[in-house]
Amino acid sequence: MTDMNRSMRVAVQRWTIGVVVGVALLSAGTVQAQTERPPVLVQGAMTSETEHLVALLGSPKLEQVGNWSFWRGTIDGYPVIVSKTNKGMSNAAAATALAIELFHPVAIFNQGTAGGHDPDLHVYDIVIGTASLNVGAFRAMFRKRGDGSRPLEWVPLDLLADGSAISPNAPHRPARFDADAALLDVARRTRGSYSRGRVVDGIIGSSDMWIDELDRVAQFHSDFGTSVEEMETASAAQVASAMHVPFLGIRVLSDNITNASTYDAKA
Repeated sequence: MTDMNRSMRVAVQRWTIGVVVGVALLSAGTVQAQTERPPVLVQGAMTSETEHLVALLGSPKLEQVGNWSFWRGTIDGYPVIVSKTNKGMSNAAAATALAIELFHPVAIFNQGTAGGHDPDLHVYDIVIGTASLNVGAFRAMFRKRGDGSRPLEWVPLDLLADGSAISPNAPHRPARFDADAALLDVARRTRGSYSRGRVVDGIIGSSDMWIDELDRVAQFHSDFGTSVEEMETASAAQVASAMHVPFLGIRVLSDNITNASTYDAKA
């Protein structure tokens, strides 16, 4: 990992903790004893997206479930759990479901890096996810052998919609998961504490793909309004929504291929 990318990941983790503390202060207004307060869960896909968070925990204790790691501790006296989900949609969904069942969090934050879709965004800018979309579910319509593939003509699918996802009448839109309004409010009020770039509202697109085709990126941005793309947020948001746990995605730009912001393929 380059120094720039390490600095970037630490920056978003530090800012996210500021948001977490804000949520903790709101939750701490109850008469419950500290040991009874439900924890805040903060997720990152890789060691580089969680190690600074773990270092901030008081008395961290690692709990391993299969391939998924959870550190229990406190920040400013409030219980916080840091979860390393591992990369990809399935890993993020599984880690989220496990965390909800095991720890019963009061709120979930999924944070880390992402690639830009919006030409107005640059490296170190942070996107607060007003919503996240599954942009990895499509129907490729029939084409004869030898006619090649045309991804720009693929039809998006909402796999949560009633009826057959491959029906011609199925909704032609990705599954969308809106952020919790209260968490959004806390994050917006914390913007001023971040000085490495801008903090903006936006839509996070998630899939098990890494797309460097400019026409495809432009299509996602224009058709679906995506600001960034990565591989975890929407699947974690889907599970949180199904389990009725408040959720917010936060992403810092590691690159933006649409405007030639610093790009590091080794990140």
